[in-house]
Amino acid sequence: MDGYEICILCFLFQDGLVKSNMEKLVWYAMHSPDKLDRIGEYLASRLDRDIQRRRTGYVVISMDALDQLMLTCHANSLNLFVESFLQMIQRLLESQEPMLQLRAVQSFEKYSNIREETPQYHRRYDFFVSKFASMCYYTESDPDRQRQLRTAGIMGLQGVVRKTDCDDLGDSIWQPVHMDKIVPALLFNMGEKIAVTQEFEEADAEEADHHDQKREKKPNELAEICLRELVCRATSGKIAKIIRPLLA
Repeated sequence: MDGYEICILCFLFQDGLVKSNMEKLVWYAMHSPDKLDRIGEYLASRLDRDIQRRRTGYVVISMDALDQLMLTCHANSLNLFVESFLQMIQRLLESQEPMLQLRAVQSFEKYSNIREETPQYHRRYDFFVSKFASMCYYTESDPDRQRQLRTAGIMGLQGVVRKTDCDDLGDSIWQPVHMDKIVPALLFNMGEKIAVTQEFEEADAEEADHHDQKREKKPNELAEICLRELVCRATSGKIAKIIRPLLA
């Protein structure tokens, strides 16, 4: 990395995610798209070290920076950068910290809404399907945390389906190995009603104006929405791949 890149990134972490510093990094990445993948590699290696050292604040800064770069830079320059981005999300999902897992799902949601100009047929989402599906079964004595993790798992599955479908990679997501994880996870939550504490419901009400409507829904409600969306996206030749796990 050249001196200018190092300087920007150092200030980014020294002062936190200051708007002016982030704007400089975005401007540099947009005008030097060939450097975007190197910036991604640096942030990915930095995040890995910070996770090991439990420096959660710096982990959040890395993900916030990656999110903004992902949403701002041109699609044709994102190819290699996306690889680092997905590695970072995977690293967060592999951690034992629920907060980091929730943060990973937020970033994956943003990524799933980006349409890439060239479908990346080599890119695999097997890990994400398995991890998000396992989060749908999360069991915890704290009902609020259980609700958060299960909701995040469902939203992650929804993001995988949308991403693969929008990027013309839909055939891979309809494979039995994926449907056998996605459909049962949704059905499990549709049949579950998790107790929610009064404090959490009040917090939801306070944040209602700042969050998307689906974030306010309980896991069983969101799972039903996701299953309906899955069925709507299925062509006549693929609907049987959803029905098979339903009848299993």
